[in-house]
Amino acid sequence: MNRTKTLLSACALVLVLACAGARAEDKTAPPPVPAKVRVHVLTLEKKEIPSLVEVVGTVQAVQRASIAAKVSGFIAEIPVVLGSRVRKGDLLVKISAEEISARLLQAQAQLAQARRNLEREQKLLRQNASTPETVKTMRDMYAIAEAGYREAKTMLGYTTITAPFAGVITRKIAHAGDLATPGTPLLELENSSRLQIVTAVPESVVRNIETGDRITVKVPAARLVGQGTVAEIAPVADPRSRTTRVKINISQSALLRTGQFARVSIPMKNTETLLVPASAIVPFGQMDRVFVAEKGKARLRLVRTGERADGMVEILAGLNPGDRVIVDNNRLLVNGQPLSIVQ
Repeated sequence: MNRTKTLLSACALVLVLACAGARAEDKTAPPPVPAKVRVHVLTLEKKEIPSLVEVVGTVQAVQRASIAAKVSGFIAEIPVVLGSRVRKGDLLVKISAEEISARLLQAQAQLAQARRNLEREQKLLRQNASTPETVKTMRDMYAIAEAGYREAKTMLGYTTITAPFAGVITRKIAHAGDLATPGTPLLELENSSRLQIVTAVPESVVRNIETGDRITVKVPAARLVGQGTVAEIAPVADPRSRTTRVKINISQSALLRTGQFARVSIPMKNTETLLVPASAIVPFGQMDRVFVAEKGKARLRLVRTGERADGMVEILAGLNPGDRVIVDNNRLLVNGQPLSIVQ
């Protein structure tokens, strides 16, 4: 009986050692070799690309005016509202100024009296009943009266404000019954048929553009991407912001509105950089990865990317000229995986 137990124990020990050996062999067995992946590669080389500096601006009307009164008085009539379209010469504001009307009547009466006095003295002079000096004095008095009448008539004309050009009322500050005073804005009028972008360009960049240059402009709200023409460049820079005011004429669009946000791309000198197809970039979280072919195997590189345009991506760091970048079948690649490069 004891011999039987001993034999069973020995068999169990042999079985345990065999299993442990099998597990040890499994742990030391090499991992399976990944299969080769067919890929296309692109050999990197530096290329010259145009360098752009983007600045922001605002859409404004080329022709705009702030309508203000030249005389004091209560507003009797203001027949426009926000968005009203007016033609040149249309009535915008009517100011009630009775004192100016009274001054005109007074000047008119003085002018009539001066004319009668002058005519009488001229008649007497022809009859040798007056002197040339008296006639000259009457003529001077008539000229003074006539100037006073013209002044009063002009002042009365200031009580009626008309549109200086055709456009749209974009701001209405005053209303009927308000007191108008000289220099205080009442309305703002803009000609929306001619628009431009006004921007502030850094002083180090403005020397790269001249009046008449065509540059790229974007107005996201109006879905506008096109070319604008540099119309004006300020001759001086703002000493606080170190920028120069630039105006760029743009073509009319139904969605364009004054006050909209705009972007202006100003061309600079060409720069050399590395470009890879967008398909070569493998995003991984917040990082960008690229696989390159080295000695028939895929090697992982972390890269820093820059501008993206026309399906190409600028590489700022992580790659060098001459690197063979894998441009397809790279999403499931692992570092060190064998490659079958298709020429």
